Amino acid sequence: MATMQTELIPHVTLGTQGFQVSKMGFGCMGLGGAYSDLLPEQDGISIIKYAFSKGITLFDTADVYGVDGGNEILVGKALKQLPREKVQVATKFGIARSDDSASLKRLDVEYIDLYYQHRVDTSVPIEDTVGELMKLVEEGKVKYIGLSEASPDTIRRAHTIHPITAVQMEWSLWTRDIEDEIVPLCRELGIGIVTYSPLGRGFFGGKGVTENVSAVSSLATHPRFQAENLDKNKSLYDRIESLAKKHECASAQLALAWILQQGHDVVPIPGTTKIKNLDQNLGALAVKLSEEDMREISTVFSIDDIAGGRHYDGLDQSSWTWQSANTPPKV
Repeated sequence: MATMQTELIPHVTLGTQGFQVSKMGFGCMGLGGAYSDLLPEQDGISIIKYAFSKGITLFDTADVYGVDGGNEILVGKALKQLPREKVQVATKFGIARSDDSASLKRLDVEYIDLYYQHRVDTSVPIEDTVGELMKLVEEGKVKYIGLSEASPDTIRRAHTIHPITAVQMEWSLWTRDIEDEIVPLCRELGIGIVTYSPLGRGFFGGKGVTENVSAVSSLATHPRFQAENLDKNKSLYDRIESLAKKHECASAQLALAWILQQGHDVVPIPGTTKIKNLDQNLGALAVKLSEEDMREISTVFSIDDIAGGRHYDGLDQSSWTWQSANTPPKV
């Protein structure tokens, strides 16, 4: 049985180089209208400031989020109203942008705490990419290097060139494919794991079940939110809701607590545009699950019962335009 406990957000260390972050981060992509209507800039800044006031210090963005780098610009404006030395900003590169500006300029900061390659360019050796990133570390423009959605072989090869501090992957109760190889490898190498979409893109908060998916949301094309699949997945939501009642918490809190307690090297970055949802997410830190609870949740919410793949329909990485590693990333 779970126990409830109030506490400040603890800090954990990602990687082997001393990078400390809050145990829960904040994913900023949704502030740019990815899942709903575009949030007014001041509202986006306010929610980032509110998250910081509650103890969240890791904020995650990317150069491709928002229109013309708008998400990085928004995050940068919020950072101006926070003590920079107490905030860790993570951003990503790798998918070529239409403009020629750089992340450091859009964020308006002197350095990026954690810089990820957003998606691996298979046409360029990862050793070359990490070699270029090393130069940015040496120049003081980047503190720590990360990879996103990388294979075990790529992670291992990259780590031989320069320590990889964190690997960002999708991980939640309904996306578990990193558990067999990626998680053990990261622990072998001492690499932190940052998990995006830990609430199943809002599903565990009721998206598509108790709350309709917006017509402008990117979820409208996600396989798991398509009518036939969604009908099947609703039964899974009922299961997690039943377990949540047992543990006297919300479904989203139970799903998030399950990720939070996967290990000290795991940092989820749920995002939201609503203060009430952020407060609910923070409440997951107070849900304490025993090993028996963790096993029960994993068993009851069987990955084999999930309908639909985790990738968006029509998402073909081979058609993306990559930023070549032979040209230094425009930080």
